[in-house]
Amino acid sequence: MTPLYTIDVAHPPRPSSAVERQLDDAWDHVRRTKHIRVLKVIHGYGSAGGPGSIRATTRNWAWERRRHFRAVIDGEDYSLQEARTQDLRKAVGDYSDADLGGGNPGILIIWIH
Repeated sequence: MTPLYTIDVAHPPRPSSAVERQLDDAWDHVRRTKHIRVLKVIHGYGSAGGPGSIRATTRNWAWERRRHFRAVIDGEDYSLQEARTQDLRKAVGDYSDADLGGGNPGILIIWIH
């Protein structure tokens, strides 16, 4: 069973309050399971050539709750050369993820306690 749970908060676009509720629900789901320890959030990058509001909402949400997480890894840093990613994969095991090493600024990886 994979330790990774993926949610997409970017599609369809919605207000920040709805994004935060979806993030809270996903976090609760992961905390209640024994085998899932990684929450992968697809928040998108933005459509105007720069970071969008859903990306900012998602990353701010994670920052505000960071003490509850073992690590928060921005998608652009999510690679096997990054220490937090190495620690995460040592602890939870190897799992398949097409975004690993892709430098994707439209995702966020959250390692749940």
